[in-house]
Amino acid sequence: MDSHSVQPHRQVPWNKGRLTGQKAPLKQKEIWAIRVRLQLAYRIRDLALFNLAIDSKLRACDLVRLQVADVTQGGAVLRRTIIMQQKTGRPVQFEITEQTRQAIADWTTQAQLKPNGYLFPSRIRRSPHLSTRQYARIVDSWVASIGLDTAAYGTHTMRRTKATLIYRRTKNLRAVQLLLGHTKLESTVRHLGIDVDDALEIAEQTEV
Repeated sequence: MDSHSVQPHRQVPWNKGRLTGQKAPLKQKEIWAIRVRLQLAYRIRDLALFNLAIDSKLRACDLVRLQVADVTQGGAVLRRTIIMQQKTGRPVQFEITEQTRQAIADWTTQAQLKPNGYLFPSRIRRSPHLSTRQYARIVDSWVASIGLDTAAYGTHTMRRTKATLIYRRTKNLRAVQLLLGHTKLESTVRHLGIDVDDALEIAEQTEV
C-alpha cells in the first residue's frame, strides 16, 4: 500500500472546535430570560430540566440519570434530596426551590412518569434517559435563545451558576464545597474560578 492510501476513518470528537476551558456561569438576568422563554413556549420538560439543573448544581452525568423517586415521595416533589455522585461515589444533597418543584410536578404529570422511571427519559429508544450529549445540545439551545455565544457556555455552566451566585453573596467557600459535593477545597476554588484578588479580599475580611 503506497503513501497515498486511504487512512482509516477516525471519529471526530463531539467537542472538536469548541472551547473546552472553564464555562461561564449565567447571570441572574440571563437565568430569568431563559426561564421566561421556556414558559412562553410551553416547553414543560425543558423548564423542569433547566430549573433543576440550576438548583441541583449536579454534573451532567448525574442530572440526566435522576429518577422520579429521587425527587418525589408519595406524589409530592421533595424540598431537599440526596443522591450518590457517579464520579466520586459520595453523596451530595441539594435543595429544590418552589418554582422548580412546580416545574417538576407539571412535567411528571404531563409525561405520566412512574416513580421507578427516569425523570428525563430519552426519546431515542436505545437510551433510557437523556444522554449527556443530548443535554449539551439542549443547553446550547437555551443559551442561543437569548443571544449568548454557545461556545462560551455549556453543561458545566448549569453546575456553576448557582454555586457562583452563592459564593459572590456569601464568600463562603466551605458552603459551596458542600453544595457541589467536592472532596477538596482546591476543586471548589478552581470550579469558581477564584483569582488572587478574590482570595486577598477574603483574607482581608478574616481577623485572626
